[in-house]
Amino acid sequence: MALNTSADTPLPVGEVSRLIGGWIDRLGAIWVEGQITQLSRRPGAGVVFLTLRDPSHDISINVTCYRQVFDAVADVVSEGARVVVHAKPEWYAPRGQLSLRAAEIRPVGIGELLARLEQLKRALAAEGLFALDRKKPVPFLPRLVGLVCGRASAAERDVLENARRRWPAVRFEVRNVAVQGVRAVPQVVRAVKELDAHGDVDVIIVARGGGSVEDLLPFSDEQLVRAVADCRTPVVSAIGHEPDTPLLDLVADLRASTPTDAAKKVVPDVGEELERVRLLRDRALRTVRGLVEREERGLAQALARPVMEHPQRMVEVRADEIDALLARSRRTLGHLLDRADSELAHTRARVRALSPAATLERGYAVLQRADGAVVRDPAEVADGEELRARVAAGEFAVRRTADGPDS
Repeated sequence: MALNTSADTPLPVGEVSRLIGGWIDRLGAIWVEGQITQLSRRPGAGVVFLTLRDPSHDISINVTCYRQVFDAVADVVSEGARVVVHAKPEWYAPRGQLSLRAAEIRPVGIGELLARLEQLKRALAAEGLFALDRKKPVPFLPRLVGLVCGRASAAERDVLENARRRWPAVRFEVRNVAVQGVRAVPQVVRAVKELDAHGDVDVIIVARGGGSVEDLLPFSDEQLVRAVADCRTPVVSAIGHEPDTPLLDLVADLRASTPTDAAKKVVPDVGEELERVRLLRDRALRTVRGLVEREERGLAQALARPVMEHPQRMVEVRADEIDALLARSRRTLGHLLDRADSELAHTRARVRALSPAATLERGYAVLQRADGAVVRDPAEVADGEELRARVAAGEFAVRRTADGPDS
């Protein structure tokens, strides 16, 4: 229950410690899992002291047990081992320290660890963290390569030497971290996040030179897997193992079998690229030469044709054809004009022969009444009626008399 205290009625330290101890005593015995980080077995001492740490968080707690409790598992348990402890929380009032009094210690076996990893693997896969469509492509030639590895480790040496041998100008941003033990997970996660936030880093390599299943457990930690899944920068896993697959391999954008393999996959080989460029240049040159030679042959064939060898011949042939056509048209037009002229002369002759003027020229006259009507019958003219007589040379007036017309 909450305590009623004030500045005027404070509780003594001893009372506070006693109350905390009372509350802790009510918890009872519990099962706790963790990793042993410190182990103290003093010769002749009846109590063993150890520190139990949560591998995924920066949290630890002190554990004590009687020597006979620890001796039961001393052959299989050492620093770095994962254990399950049946213990009761204790409060040491004089120093204000919380610890666990272990009554039983059980090592976590490899089979149990693998079963838990498989369960975590299925859970993360169900969330889609291992989906192929989440994989980001590794750049062809990264500006800056981030490397997370152990300090002065063979993995670091393999990556740096092989990468610089392949591309001497490659640059690295190295983060040295613990790659096994209780400090591995937080340090690797922090290094990955720092490199992901680095503006010039184009790819991150997480490298380690292999190890046992227990040594590789940090690379299957859920916290690390989620940190890699959240990275915007492509991540390459190079743990250097083959039989087992840590979860980092599944969430990474690219898996390399060894640190050396990671260097080969991330950094191109300058010699190979120069050779590829040379081959491409030779191929392009052959292609261009083939095109030029083909066009030259086509041009030579075109120039060898008569029409291209003597281009004026086409004009000359057309000019002869035009001259022939002009001559033919002139002859045709002349024939037509001659025929038309002959027909016109015949028609004119016929017209002249049938013309009234020609009749008048032969001595005939045409009598017309005053209204211009032609007289065809003497009965049409009254006695004394004045008429007009038209002859070839002109006309004159006449009058009909009883005996005949007079002028």
